[in-house]
Amino acid sequence: MGIKLRRLAATLLLSPCPAAYSATDAHQAVMRATAHHPSTSPPSAHHLDALLAFGRGSRLSAAAVAAALVDRLRASASGQGDPYVALKCLVALRVLLAKGAFILRDQLVVALARHPASGRNPLALASFPLGRRSFAAASWVRFSARLLELLLLLPDAHDAGEEYEYLSALPNSHLVAELAAFAAVADAVRGAPPPQGSALVWEAVRLAEEDRVCAERNVAARVREMGDRIDTLSLADAVELVCVLRRVEESAAAKSASPAPEWKWAAMDEGVVCAARRVREKAEEVVLRRTGEERRVLRRDADEATASARVGVPRRAGAGDAVRFGSRRWDGARSAAWH
Repeated sequence: MGIKLRRLAATLLLSPCPAAYSATDAHQAVMRATAHHPSTSPPSAHHLDALLAFGRGSRLSAAAVAAALVDRLRASASGQGDPYVALKCLVALRVLLAKGAFILRDQLVVALARHPASGRNPLALASFPLGRRSFAAASWVRFSARLLELLLLLPDAHDAGEEYEYLSALPNSHLVAELAAFAAVADAVRGAPPPQGSALVWEAVRLAEEDRVCAERNVAARVREMGDRIDTLSLADAVELVCVLRRVEESAAAKSASPAPEWKWAAMDEGVVCAARRVREKAEEVVLRRTGEERRVLRRDADEATASARVGVPRRAGAGDAVRFGSRRWDGARSAAWH
């Protein structure tokens, strides 16, 4: 009998969320997923499935669960703060952004960009209070909130077959911007606090490790794509690419040179770092070449402007005399002479 009930409950949780689900239903689902007790345990799988089900219904149901989850995070971060509830909210948000339907992810991005009531960013938790008993959890609240802010800047994930077409269709400036965004995520994860304590913290560690691996895979793909189109870069894109790749190299070098802590994140793949170095050197050559080309163009334009900007004004101009401008824009134009 117990097995049948569990199967029935799983079927109901995985079924499309009806439009009749209200804000009260969303609030109750969020409260169950982020309950105070047990405080050190992450949200259970069936509670997360219940939250994901809201994304399979109407836009109103998705908006309701997004608002309820953000309100819960905001309430747990107020006052002295409850780090365990706040971290549970951040873990749930990360899972919903990764596995939720498009309509749910869309509503979460809107709710996290700015809270509708206060107008503040719900993820601005850099000043979350650090308690003695819950120092590890509070530290991971600060880190996870910042990481989630960076993840919101990333493009949507694509399948392996679609990734090549997606990257090849991106303009150079967009490709450099995405490379910088993924590199920022990988660098931020390596700056995470040590994962001490509860299963809840270790769940946040597991999710952060997934983000790091995914970010570095995307960095490698975009470095390869930039290497293929290096000669098509403009001066501005080449300069930006050099800055981004230098940050990638410096970050990898700093992490490898630092003394090994109790917990050490895996270093960036050496092949990716070497590829970034080669592309950066080629981009620096493009910067020099484009700079020389622009200097020649500016010098030529300056010479032409000097020749065409000469205005002949007679010393003693009469009323019928005219002033002639060398610019083609004023061909045939006549102006009364200056008195």
